[in-house]
Amino acid sequence: MNKEEELIRKKSPVNIKNKKAGFEYFFIETYMAGIVLTGTEIKSIRLGKASLVDTYCTIINGELWVKGMNVSPYFYGSYNNHEMKRDRKLLLTRCEIQKLASATKQTGYTIVPLLVFIDEKGRAKMDIALCKGKKEFDKRQTLKEKEDRREMDRAMKKYK
Repeated sequence: MNKEEELIRKKSPVNIKNKKAGFEYFFIETYMAGIVLTGTEIKSIRLGKASLVDTYCTIINGELWVKGMNVSPYFYGSYNNHEMKRDRKLLLTRCEIQKLASATKQTGYTIVPLLVFIDEKGRAKMDIALCKGKKEFDKRQTLKEKEDRREMDRAMKKYK
């Protein structure tokens, strides 16, 4: 991820994160993908009415799809409102999709959505990562490191 991409994410009015992903997986490689949405879906996402809990990505017929993403119905939508948990297509280059497909054939690797944001042109984008699952002792180590960081921050505030 370069500095321009980080700046876009920070400036975005919407940042919908998958908080559980960092605890459950090691991130090997990250990608930024576009999302194919309908009219009321993008309106709901701009209002922050989406969730990445229990979402995952899969490759079907050479196309990348996100499954389980919850986008709440748009309040002002009429009979044209969208389905909440439909599968949504992600836009990546063919080369990147082939690379992900070959990597996920190995055991223990998966593709996980990390963040949904709006870019400077108003389009919805999703950060996805090629991940390897953590074992139980890795999760305990992550919790220990998090607790140590908290203790250090508390000590630094105390001495200021």
